[in-house]
Amino acid sequence: MPYTVALTGGIGSGKSTIANAFAALGVPVIDADVIAREVVEPGSPALQRIAERHGNSILTEQGTLNRPRLREIIFQSPEEKTWLNNLLHPLINARTQQLKALTAAPYVLWVVPLLVENRLQHQANRVLVVDVDEETQLARTIQRDGIDRLQAQNILSAQATRDARLAVADDVIHNSGTPDEALPQVAALHQRYLALAAAQQD
Repeated sequence: MPYTVALTGGIGSGKSTIANAFAALGVPVIDADVIAREVVEPGSPALQRIAERHGNSILTEQGTLNRPRLREIIFQSPEEKTWLNNLLHPLINARTQQLKALTAAPYVLWVVPLLVENRLQHQANRVLVVDVDEETQLARTIQRDGIDRLQAQNILSAQATRDARLAVADDVIHNSGTPDEALPQVAALHQRYLALAAAQQD
């Protein structure tokens, strides 16, 4: 298995921008959110199980998962959230391990927004946190998602705190500025991770 760097950060922190910067350097990116969408694609056993449990109202007219409806259900019922996690997490984990095994690169960047919330940090060799101040998170989320401040604050408060993420960080990228300002940090960390991955191989 390749050396694994887990990338995480709160909403609006710019995880995608940082992941893309690593990808531009040739680093394979395994994105937990992308895999989470893959395992519930139309025709998948997981989507069938969800529809059996919640009825066809959980599907759109196109037969895809009605995400807003599912969010509503699990927001109102911790029991349903647990059931869904028990269904999806093993599938997401299996696909993640499969993708890692197919990687020939020295290290992979594993993007996991809920790394701290789901206590997955021990599955990585190193944890990289993209950190911004709360005001920047709120402003970016409001602008990107077209929501009001209260909605953005509710999303923020449902996630792990900034302190909780920083507590598990081996490395931190400060990303409150423009996307270009973070590039030197990415380049420096890339060299560090190549060295760490090589040392692990020895």
